[in-house]
Amino acid sequence: MSLWEDAPGRVAVPGVTARQVTYESRDGTEVRMFVLSSGDGSGPRPTILYGYGGFNVPLTPGYSAAILAWVEQGGVYAVANLRGGSEEGEAWHRAGMREHKQNVFDDFAAAARWLVDSGTTTPERLGTSGGSNGGLLVGAAVTQHPGLFAAAVCSAPLLDMVRYERFGLGTTWNDEYGRADDPEELGWLVSYSPYHAVREGVRYPAVLFTVFDADTRVDPLHARKMCAALQAATTAPLEEAPVLLRREQKVGHSARSVSRTVELTVDTMSFLADRLGLALPGAGGP
Repeated sequence: MSLWEDAPGRVAVPGVTARQVTYESRDGTEVRMFVLSSGDGSGPRPTILYGYGGFNVPLTPGYSAAILAWVEQGGVYAVANLRGGSEEGEAWHRAGMREHKQNVFDDFAAAARWLVDSGTTTPERLGTSGGSNGGLLVGAAVTQHPGLFAAAVCSAPLLDMVRYERFGLGTTWNDEYGRADDPEELGWLVSYSPYHAVREGVRYPAVLFTVFDADTRVDPLHARKMCAALQAATTAPLEEAPVLLRREQKVGHSARSVSRTVELTVDTMSFLADRLGLALPGAGGP
């Protein structure tokens, strides 16, 4: 056996600590979460909480250049293994779908509270990030617990759950979420639909929506509507907690060139770093 090809270079990986913790959700269910940090892990630090919680998709350990860069600069990155995924089997998936979807959001909020209660971070230094079904998760986190987060990145999200079946591939997901033409199932959807949960007179965190014009899976209209609704409703001055929309043309829901991936990552991570107070190289401070 001989080496056919080797990587063109090497990445010097700094000392990173990865630990798995267990916390209780609202109904007492035990949920697991991975927490990555550098140094001694002492806080409070700028922290990003990530989740997905749907479609039987597991969040398992893997390499991410963006996460490594965040942790290398002194931030904390947490990945919650919420109900709706397959980390604990099919029953775990079913406990986070249809009429049980609120369990996913409760698991996520409990993860955020664990990060605060453990001294890892504070609400002023806690951000959240997610895309697609994970964007729905972020939208629910922002509207159900606006005081728990300082910033959020909501990418290619589902947000109007009353009309989601009418756009993109929405009709193919009604077994996961429910159908709006069924009165009982409509009740499930309205109960957590982020777009319908926006209320005037609430101080919402800073939010960056990212949308992609050629997205045939989740229509950008979800984020556009939600962005406008939050801008109109929030009591936070926009210079303190801006609500922004990043529009990208000629790209779809997932696959993209490396250069576009880098540009998107730089924009989203810079937004979170600025809002959460993470010091960046050469920036002269937070």
